[in-house]
Amino acid sequence: MQALILILKQVDLIDKILQQLAEEGIRGGTVLEGSGMAKTLCDLNDTPMFGILRHLAEEDGFEASKVMIFVLDDKRAVVARNMIKKVVDLSVPNTGIMFALPITYVEGLGEE
Repeated sequence: MQALILILKQVDLIDKILQQLAEEGIRGGTVLEGSGMAKTLCDLNDTPMFGILRHLAEEDGFEASKVMIFVLDDKRAVVARNMIKKVVDLSVPNTGIMFALPITYVEGLGEE
């Protein structure tokens, strides 16, 4: 089992990814709202050292991200990763990051 995690900065692709995953029979993931560390630092009102970062953020417009988490068996994790890579070119900077973590215990998937 693996936890497949995708932090997606190109949030306009979320619907296409979810649709493609569903067509592959991969359901039951969780989608969370996210924001990067730079955005969070910019929101610190009382910290003058981050003033320049706040100024840059206003010019560049830090966007929100989506965090997608799936718990999948190893075979389905490979299918999901390959499908996501067809939709999102993660080699392009500032697009997103995808990684998997091994799961040694899971409960609640409705499988025996």
